[in-house]
Amino acid sequence: TTQACEKIYRAASDRAETTVSLDVGAGGRIAWLPQETIVFDRAAFVRTLDVKLAADAEALLLEATLFGRVAMGERTVLGDFHDRWRVRQHGRLIHAEDFRIGPDIAARLRRPAVAGGGLAVATLLLVSPRAESLLEPARAIVGDPIVGGWGGASLWSVGQSGKLLARLTAGDGYQLRKRLVPLVELLNGRAGLPKLWSL
Repeated sequence: TTQACEKIYRAASDRAETTVSLDVGAGGRIAWLPQETIVFDRAAFVRTLDVKLAADAEALLLEATLFGRVAMGERTVLGDFHDRWRVRQHGRLIHAEDFRIGPDIAARLRRPAVAGGGLAVATLLLVSPRAESLLEPARAIVGDPIVGGWGGASLWSVGQSGKLLARLTAGDGYQLRKRLVPLVELLNGRAGLPKLWSL
């Protein structure tokens, strides 16, 4: 996890980019659970997550993003944010997604199919043989999206593992954490919640 939330401030000129590469060997398990990323107004940011898993490796991957901070009276109106994931297991692509929003972030977040006016979104992916047994408990936690229609939990079979994908939307970071914390605890098994996380 991270010590605190990542903050993406207004871009002076060009966009900022970061890439995280994770490589998990045979019999390994990784939990990538950073605290939320806060995207400020007029930010321009590209984040790439590349994961390579051995045939029997497991992964729990999370990225949560807040578009401004409601408690501070901050809203992200304009900007460019791009989140790109590529997850491979035993050399085979098992998950790929690109979440891109901008330049009018506020207008897009108001759309029902995006966030229905919410300012907080999260994607959580579990690749594990345990995925199928955790689908219904995960759905009970995720529930119906508090705002908009972008939320839920789904399951696919991938090789020796299952793939459970959960998406959440909320009006703000606090409301997001109220569902995200128990979901991470459930999916992370005995390891539970990182100690640095708190409500």
